Amino acid sequence: MLTISGLSKAHGNRTLFRGVTFVLGDGRRVALVGANGVGKTTLLEIVAGDQDADAGEVHRSADLRIGYLPQDRPVASAGSVLDETLDGGGPVAELHDRLEDLEARLTAGDQGVLEEYGEVQSRFEALGGYSLQAEAERILGGLGFTPEDSRRPVRELSGGWRMRVLLARLLLSEPDVLLLDEPTNHLDVDSVGWLEQYLSSYRGAVLFVSHDRDFIDGVANRVIEMSHESATEYVGGFAEFVVEREANLERLEAAANRQAKQLAKTEQFIERFRYKATKARQVQSRVKALEKIERITIPDDETIRARFAFPPPPRSSRIMAELHGVSVGYDDEPPVLTGVDLVIERGMRIGLIGPNGAGKTTLLKVLLGQLEPTVGTVALGNNLEIASFEQHQADALDGSKRVVEEFSSSVPEAAGRNRRTLLGSFGFSGDAADRRVSDLSGGERTRLALGKIMVEPHNLLVLDEPTNHLDLPSCDILEDALRAYDGTVLLVTHDRHLIRSVATSLIEVRGGTATWHDGVDEDILTPRLDAGPGRSAPRTGTHGGGRNADRRTAAERRQERAGVTKPLRDTLRAAERRWQKAEDTVTKLEAQLADPDLYDRPEEVAHVARRHDQAKAEAAQAMKAFENAADKLEAAEARFAS
Repeated sequence: MLTISGLSKAHGNRTLFRGVTFVLGDGRRVALVGANGVGKTTLLEIVAGDQDADAGEVHRSADLRIGYLPQDRPVASAGSVLDETLDGGGPVAELHDRLEDLEARLTAGDQGVLEEYGEVQSRFEALGGYSLQAEAERILGGLGFTPEDSRRPVRELSGGWRMRVLLARLLLSEPDVLLLDEPTNHLDVDSVGWLEQYLSSYRGAVLFVSHDRDFIDGVANRVIEMSHESATEYVGGFAEFVVEREANLERLEAAANRQAKQLAKTEQFIERFRYKATKARQVQSRVKALEKIERITIPDDETIRARFAFPPPPRSSRIMAELHGVSVGYDDEPPVLTGVDLVIERGMRIGLIGPNGAGKTTLLKVLLGQLEPTVGTVALGNNLEIASFEQHQADALDGSKRVVEEFSSSVPEAAGRNRRTLLGSFGFSGDAADRRVSDLSGGERTRLALGKIMVEPHNLLVLDEPTNHLDLPSCDILEDALRAYDGTVLLVTHDRHLIRSVATSLIEVRGGTATWHDGVDEDILTPRLDAGPGRSAPRTGTHGGGRNADRRTAAERRQERAGVTKPLRDTLRAAERRWQKAEDTVTKLEAQLADPDLYDRPEEVAHVARRHDQAKAEAAQAMKAFENAADKLEAAEARFAS
């Protein structure tokens, strides 16, 4: 059990939060949401013990193990991916390293270590070492590593893949409390789905920051919103959070209106009888009452004052890109993609999905004319004006410049346009335009980088993970802008909500080829847990609206499966949330029954006891409903798997 009591923290003269209180126990999975800069990462670091609060305490039970995944702190190691992951196994990992050392010496002919080798091997086996390695390989597979990748040195990997290694090591260690800061930022759609399912049944507690609605909905049974220097806890996933927050706001507005009417009456009385001697005592009484009343205030909307919008795109040819029989690779290595047939037309909004390393970036380079195919033909349309946002483009901004200077370096001043006015539309109005780029948060840098490419007219927009580090309000604004955009969009993202909201078609890059899908098939966004990310068989099919019989049959099977399992999965999540809510009610009533002061009020004791009995019965019913829903989903999945 971990209890956070009255935490407060300020940076300079700015208060981030105050009086933050909540509890993390086994099975409680809490999502932290809020705008950039409200202190979500700071709160995680305080809970992890990486920094101190100004006030309040973090109470940890004895021997509590906490695991923390920071947003960007990739692991640096000379060992292999598997070795680094196994380091999460504690003493078993040490025995694993010793076994490898002894095996190397035996191979070199040193028979003197044979006895020690036998002893170490016995201890390793007794502690479940071989099953631990199998579990490490399962986790690595879920996070997108192939068996060959797991033997590669960590130092050869990019920063994003190193973060995956750190996550794998953390999951293998199975801490009592998992703290995760934007864990999906470096993952693809498959790995996000795998992690979602892994965490949704995690036995310990999970506290995580995310802007991914689907991920929050799939994992969290609590949401804590950080805003206006405080933290408010809601029961349920993201959907329940949105509904309850709106209801809370409506109740607050109603209470504020009632208070305003009452205050107005009191003030009218004071003004009317202020100078009447016979009413002096009553006037003074009301004046003092007014001074003591705590005014109900409606929180200002903390959403950034930004409205991303694209200028009208210049006219292009109807066919923007056409690929026939394309194979492509690098140097003398085997081709990354083969047999690709695609036609991209003006106005399409296309989501590119597939595991990292499958060839999405390679395909984009071919589509943009940056890479020549080794086989096949690529024809690009006329009058293409291309804007491209790369995954790490925000990191390339000049930190020494002010925001307005960095923006102006690539956005010319034109007649009728003012750069500062344009910056304001991306959330950098007033003094914000004069801040140093180095002082911006990750989300603010991403917003600035997006602004630099969105302000000029283009008819083909290529976006590679544009929502990384953006907060939820910024994601909403980007989503609205993309849906209103009249040009063509190629979107690479792990955010299934954004794909579902924006894309009208999908290109699935998997198994060495790229397959076109009309519409957004929900089942394609669901990971294949039997094969593991990156190792499932390629689907067959070509662009053409169902002309290939195999593709049509496979699509029909997927549609049938999604039609059966998605409602069952939704029912299961809803049942789990009802069960959790019922259990919370039981816990609160038990706390009241444990309060000695309650028994000074006999009539209230009976009332609380009755409510407690009723709540226990409701919790039992909710648990039974959850178990029934789980059985039905499991049976349906087994039927389609067979």
